[in-house]
Amino acid sequence: MRHPHPLSSRRTPRRSPHRRSLRRVAAALLAAAFVPLVVTAPATAAPPAADRSIELPGAGGAEGIAAGRGSTFFAGDLATGDIFRGDVRRGTAALFIDAPDGRAAVGMKVDRRTGYLFVAGGATGQAYVYDTRSGDEVAAIDLAPGFINDVTITRQGAWFTNSAAGELYLVPITCRGKLGDVRVLPLTGPAGETPGGFNLNGIASAQGGRTLLVAHSADATVYTVDPRTGASAPTGLDLPNVDGILVQGKRLWAVQNQLNQVSVVKLDGDLAGGRLLRVVTSPLFEVPTTVARFGNRLALPNAKFGVPDVTSYDVVVVRDRG
Repeated sequence: MRHPHPLSSRRTPRRSPHRRSLRRVAAALLAAAFVPLVVTAPATAAPPAADRSIELPGAGGAEGIAAGRGSTFFAGDLATGDIFRGDVRRGTAALFIDAPDGRAAVGMKVDRRTGYLFVAGGATGQAYVYDTRSGDEVAAIDLAPGFINDVTITRQGAWFTNSAAGELYLVPITCRGKLGDVRVLPLTGPAGETPGGFNLNGIASAQGGRTLLVAHSADATVYTVDPRTGASAPTGLDLPNVDGILVQGKRLWAVQNQLNQVSVVKLDGDLAGGRLLRVVTSPLFEVPTTVARFGNRLALPNAKFGVPDVTSYDVVVVRDRG
């Protein structure tokens, strides 16, 4: 077993069911405050044969997902900060990390070089880092007040968004897994504007990390950001209810939570625009928020914001048809 990073804290005993229940209710109410719309009941049509739902047993919320090695995924409990480990091929998931009290898990990504899982901590203003091999905590890092929403990995380190501030946060990572001091990048241009409500949301890297793309929920679009200067520019994409985003090559997958769909866009070479290729939907979607890709399959957690009488949370696996 790997020794925890010097910044890590001791793991706490497992919580009693009563305490977990109270925290889940409180955190769910907090998360709902950031969602301006209420959705109607999901469609009842039978899903395509390839679509499947993977339950997150005992979860009190869902929001983030990250691809691990092979067909492994990691998904977070928005209400408690717990981390589940699952397999899209087997269709299974189980509790992997029982997080200490007071945490939340929003967007997340795995750094393939170190095997670390970086987790945005939402309204806690923190980021959490775990070892995906042992489940040990590596670090708990204070970023800023607001709502730390999502994260992407570049050669420089892990970049985090804040939905309440026009700035990004970089946690440097060395090839040996050492974490550096947090750097704050103030944004200029449209991505730095915070008109109220939910602003910066998802984040992804493009062009080998030379450019960052950030989803701006209030503006219903995606902006480019220069990670050296913080200068931002529009892409011209019209993406209502945009949430988590994923970029691979010149392809952008943009999750539109309240619309229960993922728009797949072919980006222009200069990232100043793009062309819609297809829209991925499923009757199993109940306000999906983020996306991980496994070949021709997409995995998305159902946040179920505004859905009545929620008793469980799940990850939906669909084919990226097209």
